[in-house]
Amino acid sequence: MPEKVHHPLFARLYMRMTSGRKAHGEDEHRLRLLAGLSGEVIEVGAGNGLNFPLYPETVTRVIAVEPEPRLRQAAIAAAADAPVPVEVVAGVAGDLPPADESFDAGVASLVLCSVSDQSQALAELRRVIRPGGELRFYEHVVAHKPWVRRMQRAADATFWPHVGGGCHLSRDTGAAIERGGFRIESQKRFPFTPGPPVPPIPHILGVAKRP
Repeated sequence: MPEKVHHPLFARLYMRMTSGRKAHGEDEHRLRLLAGLSGEVIEVGAGNGLNFPLYPETVTRVIAVEPEPRLRQAAIAAAADAPVPVEVVAGVAGDLPPADESFDAGVASLVLCSVSDQSQALAELRRVIRPGGELRFYEHVVAHKPWVRRMQRAADATFWPHVGGGCHLSRDTGAAIERGGFRIESQKRFPFTPGPPVPPIPHILGVAKRP
């Protein structure tokens, strides 16, 4: 049976945090994430559709996959105002609905931290992206500093996945993307916070190619 994702409390909190994330400059990161995209795009873990208004008009179609029902309904509403055609569908990153090599690019933003099997999710993204296509990623990741890394791992082992919709702070997602058969072409690392009381968290934003 397909994996079911139901995090109503997290979904409500996430949507309430939207304005705070915007106020701290997240739209600028998302604009860089999506800049230059064209053709057909699959977005995995679309949430409540924060990327939708920022897609360039060179994109001809977006299939946005979101498993959480409350977030998916919000994404459907956001899709109506998007500057490009966006279809929101139910599904999980580890079992994507589309056929092989259906898309020119894939987008993963703040989702690879929360999937139950990161390697499977990346294998699915590689499957549905055409050879030579891109994976655009914007994710928070494990810290370089040992003491911060220890704190992240302690949070992951105790409370954080339960309040964060399955999120894990200490994943080395950049390395996982390369293990998943993508070649990272550019990557920027920076701290970002959605606002108090959450402290700055290491993030990566970049472009990887499917050979």
